[in-house]
Amino acid sequence: MSIGTWILLITMVCFSGSALLIWYAAKTSGQFDDVEGVKYRMLEEESAVDAPIDAKR
Repeated sequence: MSIGTWILLITMVCFSGSALLIWYAAKTSGQFDDVEGVKYRMLEEESAVDAPIDAKR
């Protein structure tokens, strides 16, 4: 195999390994625990978008 093939293989292994590490870190920190609750909390909370722009008038 040529040097370009080895560089490509090493790069692919590095990208795959870093993607797995990022996924594992997100999984262990609990980022995937409640994916549906965010959209319901968004609807329940009063947001700054609903507030009038000129509150001083």
